[in-house]
Amino acid sequence: MTITIHEPSKIVEVALTNAEQTDEAVKKQLNELYAQYKGTKYTVAVFFSGKRDLYEETRSLLLFNRRRAAEKAVQAQKAVGQ
Repeated sequence: MTITIHEPSKIVEVALTNAEQTDEAVKKQLNELYAQYKGTKYTVAVFFSGKRDLYEETRSLLLFNRRRAAEKAVQAQKAVGQ
């Protein structure tokens, strides 16, 4: 478990590996961390490691967003031309 505290944004970032996600001791530590920051201005954000290929998933998302932005630009140009 990796814990990073971002003071300016008041975020406690927790990153868990696949193995840690099912570990009862880690779950207990998380509950203690939640209790520690309850009632403070901090938000505890937990990130779970995925099982898919990060590179491929990110690439697919970026390509989708690029295509969608191009489609919207074409639609906007068509709307102006009409």
